[in-house]
Amino acid sequence: MYEGISENNNTVTVYGVRDFELKDIFECGQCFRWNPDEDGSYSGVAFGRAVNVSYNRKGDSDAGTLIIRNSTAEDFENIWKKYFDLERDYGEIKKELSRDDEIMVKAVEYGGGIRILNQDEWETLISFILSQNRNIPLIKKSIEEISRRYGEPVFDYKGNVRYAFPEPEVLAGVSEEALAGCRLGYRARYVTETSKAIAGQKELLYSMTGASYKEALDYLTGLCGVGPKVANCILLFSMEKYESFPIDVWVRRLMSALYGTDENNLKEIREYSDKKFGHLGGFAQQYLFYYARENNIGK
Repeated sequence: MYEGISENNNTVTVYGVRDFELKDIFECGQCFRWNPDEDGSYSGVAFGRAVNVSYNRKGDSDAGTLIIRNSTAEDFENIWKKYFDLERDYGEIKKELSRDDEIMVKAVEYGGGIRILNQDEWETLISFILSQNRNIPLIKKSIEEISRRYGEPVFDYKGNVRYAFPEPEVLAGVSEEALAGCRLGYRARYVTETSKAIAGQKELLYSMTGASYKEALDYLTGLCGVGPKVANCILLFSMEKYESFPIDVWVRRLMSALYGTDENNLKEIREYSDKKFGHLGGFAQQYLFYYARENNIGK
């Protein structure tokens, strides 16, 4: 939620933004192209734009000011408003999830500034294919290298060159051997095959945002290198399927530690999360994942 915006000198200021913290948003594992600057702001590339964002809140106020540098008001309306999910009332989501759940009370208090980003479907697809069995620094390096080699140059507010994520038609024409040079390992084949599958029918991928959860899940898991966990990340972070509850090794452990589920029984964890969190499963997963990871719960 926010109260209004203004634009000046290629900078958009968004007033009255609640339930928002840059670190919570960019460090909770949902995105890979944002990095902190020395002043506490974050710089990143999304939708072919290189921007810098900062957020300031005075005293104990529950609302603050979001500043997006290298952006116009038109970009805000067309990209950033939805990207940062600014029209959703996260206060109500946290209240509902915390009802009769002391674990979630702690989780939403710790990561209360999380917002689930609405990222580009294609970039998110490849990013989470690359995320398998890797830590975040390595994922980031691979994505940046792919973008540097094959993406279009874009410039940030300081005039520094950055690179947009390459289109599927571009990556479809890159050999598996060349992609392996971007530190992809065995994932190079996944990227090659999936790029070829998407090239020429990108509109089908993008149509999945309007499809049912099951239809979108079936479509994604039919692509090379996309299993249920990766698919649920894509569904949650780019296709507005907020019932998605991605389950990896870390989530299995934290659900066992916090809720007593059998960490080796994916079906039990899935059924438990569906019953307990329902249509808010994705929000619950992000609060729990961030809280558990940052506090070494279930490690």
